[in-house]
Amino acid sequence: MGLVACQYCTRVWPGETKICGRCGHHIRSRDPVSLQKVWALWTVGMMCYIPANIYPMLATETLVSSQKNTIVGGALELGRHGAWGIAIVILVASVLIPVGKFMAIAALAFGVTSGSRLKPHTRQILHEIVEYVGRWSMIDVFVVAILSSLVQLGSVASIHPGRASLYFALSVFFTMLSAQAFDSRLIWDADAPPEPDGPPVKGFGPVSQITPDTTFDFPFSAGAATLTVASATERRAEPPFSDPQTRKDSPT
Repeated sequence: MGLVACQYCTRVWPGETKICGRCGHHIRSRDPVSLQKVWALWTVGMMCYIPANIYPMLATETLVSSQKNTIVGGALELGRHGAWGIAIVILVASVLIPVGKFMAIAALAFGVTSGSRLKPHTRQILHEIVEYVGRWSMIDVFVVAILSSLVQLGSVASIHPGRASLYFALSVFFTMLSAQAFDSRLIWDADAPPEPDGPPVKGFGPVSQITPDTTFDFPFSAGAATLTVASATERRAEPPFSDPQTRKDSPT
């Protein structure tokens, strides 16, 4: 039933095909361990994100002082110096977006296994947004790398990346892999109507197929074992009821 594409050469084959006739690779419509990969990479990313906010992201050394700042501490320090625009960008890219990605990926994975109130189309768009904005979470690491390479004035002033920069980069990396490992087709498979267990029940078909010769059998007796549909001529010629007190023009 249906078609399936090879993941290597993109050739389309019938759904029951197991081996690609072009490149020889195995063909599978769904990844059976997709959610396991998502949760494993998600957990590693979360484990790396915690020390990324605890350890200092940037270490600044001058002739008279030495200062180490975390992600949030560095953003607040920029705000105290009047650079609220840069501080907001760092907070959004380094705090709001990563936390939002963790929540979105977890919601998508839970929605496949436990159901979701969101529509499948909405969850599909959410997954595409998570994949698109994931790379922009590295802006904090890029800033640290640029400052570390530019501000190297010997004993006068120097900037060095802290341990949090490595953990933060790993957290973004594993979160991106987690979002890519999620098979978005599972969103639509979970909301597909279940197939019937037994053979389809044979019915009488549409009403338009009922003819005067059609007989309906009932499991109970109501004066007659069967009910036969009368023709249009018989319905006009005979009254609908045999009771003489009933009007003949009463609707059937």
